[in-house]
Amino acid sequence: MKKKIFITLFFILILVANLSFASYSTVTMEVVEEPVCTIDFGENSHFEKKLISKNLNNKEVTLQLQVVNDEKAIKPTGEIMLVLDNSRSMLDPAEGTGTAREELVINSAKTLVSKLLEDNTQLKIGVVSFSTNTDTAKEGTIEDAQFVSDLTNDVNSLTTAISSIEYTGPRTDLESGITLAKQYFTEEDNNKYMIVLTDGVPNVAIDYTGGYFSDDVITKTNTALKSVEENNINLITMLTGISNPDDNPMPSVDKTYAQIIEEVFGTETNPTAGKFYYIQDSEIEQTITNDIYNDLLPIEQSLTNIKIVDYFPKEIIDNFDFAYVTDANIGEISAEVDKTNNSITWTIPELKSGETATVQYKLKLKENFSSSIVDKILDTNEKVDITYNDYDGNEQSKTSDVTPKLKLTEPPTVLPKAGTPIFIALFVIVVGIVGYSFIRLKVMNRNMKN
Repeated sequence: MKKKIFITLFFILILVANLSFASYSTVTMEVVEEPVCTIDFGENSHFEKKLISKNLNNKEVTLQLQVVNDEKAIKPTGEIMLVLDNSRSMLDPAEGTGTAREELVINSAKTLVSKLLEDNTQLKIGVVSFSTNTDTAKEGTIEDAQFVSDLTNDVNSLTTAISSIEYTGPRTDLESGITLAKQYFTEEDNNKYMIVLTDGVPNVAIDYTGGYFSDDVITKTNTALKSVEENNINLITMLTGISNPDDNPMPSVDKTYAQIIEEVFGTETNPTAGKFYYIQDSEIEQTITNDIYNDLLPIEQSLTNIKIVDYFPKEIIDNFDFAYVTDANIGEISAEVDKTNNSITWTIPELKSGETATVQYKLKLKENFSSSIVDKILDTNEKVDITYNDYDGNEQSKTSDVTPKLKLTEPPTVLPKAGTPIFIALFVIVVGIVGYSFIRLKVMNRNMKN
């Protein structure tokens, strides 16, 4: 009798185990809805969360979070005046290159013009040059500067005009160049830029006194630079060709080139006005065609301080394993789900024009999932909250509860499924029978002994 009871108990335990784990092997998973959660950031930029793959046999799905910045970088508009040094020193070989300095500057200036005007009809460029007049009677007058080209967006006429500049002036009257260039800007309310490219320290100014490199020349040139900004003109100055900054320019001057440069232009970190590049000849091309070009472009159409919080329902966290498929290619994301609010957080400091940030993760059904979720429609995500700064720097916040939906189903079986009321009742009955049989066996053994 005892043997029969233990055999019965053994088979009952096997039955219970099979009922408990049969769910995972027999349950099927389906995707009942695949909506794409989309949040727009602008006309061409958006956040997107969607289901990108499903392995239903393996009871897992993969979702992707993606932020796309498709805003196009805006090209500069308005007016630019190029103010080019045409003093004779520009014909000197550029240090370390063997090429005349004017060739480097002129070729770079033409490249800059071509890049700026490429498919950009909203920008016009004009050109003046400066040195000192070959007629010494006119030195220290506005005639130290020469008109080269009026404002135009015709690349061919501009490059031809720049190539025609002659380098005959013996000295450098930067004030005359600035003064003449200002006269060619229109009264139109638009962006205005002045780009000064020079290879010498100013030694002459309009109506200057005190001789070359005098304090009067320094003050007048400094004031002219400041006047550019005061007229709401964006100023960019490039100075090159100073190989001996610690020397005195001439015996009668008790200041070095370096001292005069700082008094006129300031420093790169603290310029007199606008932006100041103090460079070596070897940096001319890079500075003009890249650095100055980028300075002229408007602020990058970037989305900044992006914070994406993706929330999961508790049923998903309790019954599905979470794992990243690919890491975030831009920014930082939570290493695991934050169990305090069932979420992951993705932060992106800046997403520039043309950039796309992506991360992927999968949800896989756990083997010990709760049978209470069978036959229910399950949201993979509860909602997504997003905060960010738009292209104007204004903070924005948006949310969406659009999400893919799953469903678990199990085919009908003769035996009730583990965890259901029927199964629990059956389990209680079986245990009761086993217990009753065991007690009866004990009673029979006691009677037999008596």
